[in-house]
Amino acid sequence: ITRMYFQWDWLCVGVLIISSVTAEIENEDHLDADVEVEDFDKRSQEADVDRDESSLEVVYQTPKPTGEVYFTETFDGELTGWVLSKTKKDDTDDNIAKYDGRWEVEELKENTVPGDRGLVLKSVAKHHAISAILTKAFIFDSKPLIVQYEVNFQDGIDCGGAYVKLISSSDGLDLEYFFDKTPYTIMFGPDKCGEDYKLHFIFRHKNPKTGEYEEKHAKRPDVDLKKFYLDKKTHLYTLVLKPDDTFEMSIDQSVVSRGNLLEDMVPPVNPPKEVEDPSDKKPDDWDERPKIPDPNAVKPDDWNEDEPSKIEDPDAVKPEGWLDDEPQYVPDPNAKKPKDWDEEMDGEWEAPQIPNPKCETAPGCGQWVRPMKNNPNYKGKWKAPMIDNPNYQGIWSPRKIPNPDYFEDLHPFEMTTVSAIGLELWSMTSNIYFDNFIICSEKEVADRWAADGWGLKKLVASANEPGMFSQLVTAAEDHPWLWVLYILTLALPVGLGVLFCWPAKKTDEDTDFSKTDISKPILQGDLKQGREELEDDEIELEEKENEDIAEDERREMEEAKRKLLQATKKMGRETPPSEDEVEGGEDIDDEEEENDVEDRSQEDGDKPNKSGSEDEMKEADEGTGSGDDPLKSVRKRVRKD
Repeated sequence: ITRMYFQWDWLCVGVLIISSVTAEIENEDHLDADVEVEDFDKRSQEADVDRDESSLEVVYQTPKPTGEVYFTETFDGELTGWVLSKTKKDDTDDNIAKYDGRWEVEELKENTVPGDRGLVLKSVAKHHAISAILTKAFIFDSKPLIVQYEVNFQDGIDCGGAYVKLISSSDGLDLEYFFDKTPYTIMFGPDKCGEDYKLHFIFRHKNPKTGEYEEKHAKRPDVDLKKFYLDKKTHLYTLVLKPDDTFEMSIDQSVVSRGNLLEDMVPPVNPPKEVEDPSDKKPDDWDERPKIPDPNAVKPDDWNEDEPSKIEDPDAVKPEGWLDDEPQYVPDPNAKKPKDWDEEMDGEWEAPQIPNPKCETAPGCGQWVRPMKNNPNYKGKWKAPMIDNPNYQGIWSPRKIPNPDYFEDLHPFEMTTVSAIGLELWSMTSNIYFDNFIICSEKEVADRWAADGWGLKKLVASANEPGMFSQLVTAAEDHPWLWVLYILTLALPVGLGVLFCWPAKKTDEDTDFSKTDISKPILQGDLKQGREELEDDEIELEEKENEDIAEDERREMEEAKRKLLQATKKMGRETPPSEDEVEGGEDIDDEEEENDVEDRSQEDGDKPNKSGSEDEMKEADEGTGSGDDPLKSVRKRVRKD
């Protein structure tokens, strides 16, 4: 029973370990983002989805805004309100300068939601530009700005972007001439080329002194963005810009970067108060050396700069068997001159050189040269030791003067008004999918919009995910060390099963009492011999019992003697009985008691032993024994009793 409990304890430990490992692998994708995922809107979870079916059936309805918005676009209807650019890009070859990249409105290639369509970039190695006027211009005053849209790199992405531009308001804005130089206020979205994965947030800041605009770039997110570009899933990109000059960038409603417009932009919004004086020059006698050679040091007399660093080893001895007359390489005797060899053009043909076969078994071939060793007398060129420079003045830098261009903008959130949105892109990969644009000021409106659009796509993609085995293999391709974890996870239950389920080795005693063999007939001679052995065992048992009884009687007599002495003292006898009297009485009593005990034990022992032996032998005659000799088992049981 103890062994069984021990095995169950180990089995439970093994199951717990396997469960923890499996849970850790299943949660790996959620840990890579290194961000805290916000609660998804409950409305997306109430969609009519049957996860048990192989194909997910959904009822799609075009998202509708639930509050004040400045722009929305679902592309589920006609492509109205969007204008294709007809201009050319400056400073580019004429054959690629045109914005002639093709756009289409179509459904996703994978994880399709029937009825849900998006804008797809279709051309490769071409410039694309398309834009639309906002429903209402956004003015940067007291309300936050929220820009949100979906992107799916359906064929992956080699080099290209999927960012949007919020075009600045101007009197002469013509979207047919929208190109890379068109003034914008904010640029936001993913961009990738080579192994550089970016999430842009750039805003153009107006210098209050000069009136010129300068781009300010947000610092790069600290999370790994690679999987968002390669998993071929639809991802939700959100920018939140608040009047307190803070910002947040999110992917799939998980914050990947946050900061402050005054502190986390490059270059900073406000210039430094002081700058280096461009007219300041370093003096000629300025000493920047922290250490100098000791001018008082003198080279020692025994310093020999002519000693070489290596010398021949005078103790070296040429190995025995060295072949001085054999070259290390010889012409290949099996080589033949090519048929097209022209000695006039190619010169005299020579067989290629191969290692000399005779040198393979010898210590070496050719002229023997003593090996080189380090010269113990070598010291190299002498140099004076270095000391602290007493004239050291530090690293020179120009003096600081007040910055003539200094200004202080305490609220960079107050940017140029936005009146249009546009996509101006170059890509080496086609089929980049855009959908569900929204510009608003309320987070609840953006979340509800996401639940009705991106949330449904996410549910469909989750239902169409491959099985756990395929996911584990895919994860191991990205992280090869996971194969070790998989092997250990599989080997652990197998090892536990072998340990606890393999039959244990039986003892001899278990074998005698439980092992059943083919029944064998009992011969009369064997039965007689067995009875004689049983009688001998009974006699031994009787003698042992008699010895035990005699020992008990002796102890009782000693106890009686002790009580007699106590009683004599109590009755006031002056002298106790003599030793001879006591001992004589004891001897007589002992003999009588022993005779009585022997008679009683003989009579009592004969009855059970005889009846027991007769019953045992009767059972042996009627039944079959266990093991090689059934009578041995009977004798063992008698001895055991």
